[in-house]
Amino acid sequence: MSNGLLLRTDIHKLFDRGYVTFDSELRFAVSERLKADFDNGVHYYAMQGTTLARPIAGFDPPSSEALRWHRDNAYLG
Repeated sequence: MSNGLLLRTDIHKLFDRGYVTFDSELRFAVSERLKADFDNGVHYYAMQGTTLARPIAGFDPPSSEALRWHRDNAYLG
């Protein structure tokens, strides 16, 4: 499988909606829009800057191109 990204269900939904993303160093980033739009997100802001775990040997990492596209086109940062 290429370009896999295993996320918790809640984080996956926020990722799909553009409220969270991963920077070029695979650190978790949370948009300020989460707080502005929902007056919520304390749990997610506490995770800001944590690094995505690398896949085990034999599995491909997430596509840097796909993550860059997400940051540039979907993220509400």
